[in-house]
Amino acid sequence: MSESRTQENMSNQAKVVANATILNKSQALNVEGTKKVHFVSLGCAKNLVDGEIMLGTLLKEGYSITDNADGADTVVVNTCGFIDDAKRESISKILEMSEMKQAGQIKKLVVAGCLTQRYKDDLVGELPEADLFIGSGEFQNIAKILKNNEAGDTQKTFFALPTYLQEEHTPRVNSGPEYRAYLKISEGCLKRCAFCAIPKIRGNLQSRRLKAILSEAKLLVAGGVRELNIISHDFTDYGFDLRRKVLNATETPVELLAELAKIDGLDWVRVLYLYPDGITDDMIQLIKNEPKLVKYFDMPLQHINNEVLKRMNRHMTGEEIRERLAKIRAEIPEAVIRTQFIVGFPGETEEHFQELLKFVEEQRFDRVGCFMYSPEDNTAGGKMVDQIDEETKQRRHDELMALQMEISKEKHQAFVGKTVRVLVEGFSEETDLLLQGRMSQQAPDIDGVVLINDGQAEVGEMVNVRITDSHDYDLIGEIVTDEQIRYEQENPETVEA
Repeated sequence: MSESRTQENMSNQAKVVANATILNKSQALNVEGTKKVHFVSLGCAKNLVDGEIMLGTLLKEGYSITDNADGADTVVVNTCGFIDDAKRESISKILEMSEMKQAGQIKKLVVAGCLTQRYKDDLVGELPEADLFIGSGEFQNIAKILKNNEAGDTQKTFFALPTYLQEEHTPRVNSGPEYRAYLKISEGCLKRCAFCAIPKIRGNLQSRRLKAILSEAKLLVAGGVRELNIISHDFTDYGFDLRRKVLNATETPVELLAELAKIDGLDWVRVLYLYPDGITDDMIQLIKNEPKLVKYFDMPLQHINNEVLKRMNRHMTGEEIRERLAKIRAEIPEAVIRTQFIVGFPGETEEHFQELLKFVEEQRFDRVGCFMYSPEDNTAGGKMVDQIDEETKQRRHDELMALQMEISKEKHQAFVGKTVRVLVEGFSEETDLLLQGRMSQQAPDIDGVVLINDGQAEVGEMVNVRITDSHDYDLIGEIVTDEQIRYEQENPETVEA
C-alpha cells in the first residue's frame, strides 16, 4: 500500500465499535488474504478517504494489502483530476504501473478516482493495458467488481453518478498515523465557481447525517486518534441539503463542531476549507470558546478585486472579505489564517494583480497558497475569451509567493522564545537526528513542521517545545517539561540571566 502525502501508522490494535471497523495501516498490512492489492492514492484528503474506504472494503472481502507493487495481484491507482499538475501526476503513475504490468511484475491494473470519472472516454481508449476503470461513483463497489472480474466478467468500465455517502458500518483503513485522521462530512459542492470542475466530477452537495459522522469520529478516537481534520468541499455549507430535503433535519456546521468537541479523548478538531461567506458570528464564537477546536481558518479567498471575484462567480465582495477577516482577528487574535489565491484568471489586469499584492501585504496571512489559473474543461472560466498568457501567470505567481515568503519568515521569527504544544510525529523526514511534530497552528501535509533537536518523546505524545530558531516554513525547538515552565514562571530572573 502506498499513499501520497500520508505517513505510516504504527499501531497494532484494531478497534471494532457499533458494527463498524476502522483499521490502521499496520493492521491492514498484517491481514492475510487470498489476493494481494497494492494501493496508490493521489490528490486531496477527500480522495484519500475514498481510497481508505476502498481498502477497508477489500479487506472485508478477503483481500490482503501489500506495500509493494512488485508482486501484487492487483494495483489500484486512485487518481486526481482537479488541476493540470494533479492530472500529470496521475497519468505518470498510471504509466509507471502499466510498465510494471507489461514486465510481468503485477497482474492486474485498476484505474480509479476523479481523473477516471472526468475523462472516462479518453482514458479507456488511451490506456488499453488497464484492466478496469472505476469512477468516483462506483469506488465503494471495488471488491465486488474485482471478484466478478476474477470470475470471468468481461465488463471493463464502471461509472455512475457520484451519489455514494459512507455509512456508520462502512469499513475503512486509516492510512495516516494512528493519532490523527481525516473525517469527511459531505460529498459534492453547492458552489459553481467559474474556475472549478469539482461539481462536474463530484456532483452536488450531499451531507452525511450528524449521527453517522459522530459515530465514525468516536470510532476513530477509540482507535487512538487525537486529532481530527474535518474535510469537505465547503464546510460552511454542511447540512444545507438535509435541511431542505429531510423532515426535522437540523444539521449545521456549528452543531457539528459543538458535538465533536464533546468527544472524550480528542485533543484537536481542525476544519479545512471554509468559504468566507459562510463563516458566521456563531461559528467564530464557538471556535473561540471551545479549547478542542483549533483556531485555524482555512479560507480559499481566491482574489480580492471585486471585478475578478464576480467573474469567478464568488459570492463576496472584497469589502465583505476584509470585514470577515477583521471579525475573526478581533475575536480570536491568535487565529491562524490560511488562504489560497488564483493569479492569471481570465481578465485579470495588472492593476487587479497589484491590488491583490497590496491585500496580501496588508493582511499578513499565516499561510498562503497560490495557483496559476489553468482553463478547465466544461467550466465557465475555461470558455472565457480573455485568457492570460503563461509567462504573465508565472511572473505574478512568483511575485506573490516571494512577498509571502518574507511575511512567513517574519511570522516564524516571532515564535522564537515562545513555548508551544507540539504533537510528536516521529523522526524528521530529513534526518533521524531530529524529531518532528506539529503545533495546532500547523495542518498535516500542507503546512510546515516543528523540528525538535533536544529531548525525547513518543510518537503521538503532546509535549511542550520552546522555539529556538526558525526557517522559511519550519520551526526549531527543544522539549521543556511542565516543571521547567513552572520554575521559570516563578523565577523570571533566572530566565533573564
